[in-house]
Amino acid sequence: MSSIPVDPRPSAPAVRRISGADLDWALSEGWKDFNAKRGDILVLAVLYPVLGLLAAAIALNDRLLPVFFPLVAGLTVMGPAVAAGFYEIARRRDLGISSSWTHFFDPLNGRSRTPLVMLTLMSLVFFTVWIAAAWIVYELTLGRVAPMTVAGGFQQLFSTPEGLAMVVIGNAVGAVFAVLTVFLTLVSFPMVVDKPVDAGTAVGTSVRAVSANIPTVASWGLRVAVLLVLGSLPLFIGLAVVLPVLGYATWHLYTRLVER
Repeated sequence: MSSIPVDPRPSAPAVRRISGADLDWALSEGWKDFNAKRGDILVLAVLYPVLGLLAAAIALNDRLLPVFFPLVAGLTVMGPAVAAGFYEIARRRDLGISSSWTHFFDPLNGRSRTPLVMLTLMSLVFFTVWIAAAWIVYELTLGRVAPMTVAGGFQQLFSTPEGLAMVVIGNAVGAVFAVLTVFLTLVSFPMVVDKPVDAGTAVGTSVRAVSANIPTVASWGLRVAVLLVLGSLPLFIGLAVVLPVLGYATWHLYTRLVER
């Protein structure tokens, strides 16, 4: 990790260049935080009702099936907003002050509230546009041939040219949204929890930090994607561990990326 600032703007925090060792350290610290403050029950209490509602809605209406996977994947766009409480717990552990679960919602009650709301609204807009784009891709590919159904969904996707086109184009569009989300939110959400800054400054700092570390951040994104997939395989149960660990780890990654 280099402590040399990279093109800092006046009054904006300097950002650092980091390496793969910093990613390993952040994940290791995130795991330590999880062991101290697990949060798995909290995640399950939120995650499973949401997934259950999505599954029920699709079971009752086949027309929602094309956006099921974009909806689940798109929830990662909202991840940084939901993880604000984990950033606060990790911050308090770093400072050696009380880190009980009663502080989980502190970011919503103090100076962080306004920038957090602004960043969350930005994420909601991204999420909405993501789902709209996924629906457009469906309508222009598989939707032009036959409606997608629960019974024949996978066969339609992988045994027809239109289905394969939907998979390829949909993943490409999703990748674009994922990259934009990383640029705008990797640093901004933990930063507004940590510092008295406005949302614009936080987003600008996030863009600078990611721009200065594109290969390393790409490696981080790959690790996050692999962990999310592994956590999703056993009926999403593993996400109860993966999501808190990533929340804590993102905080520690932020402390390496930005001069505090």
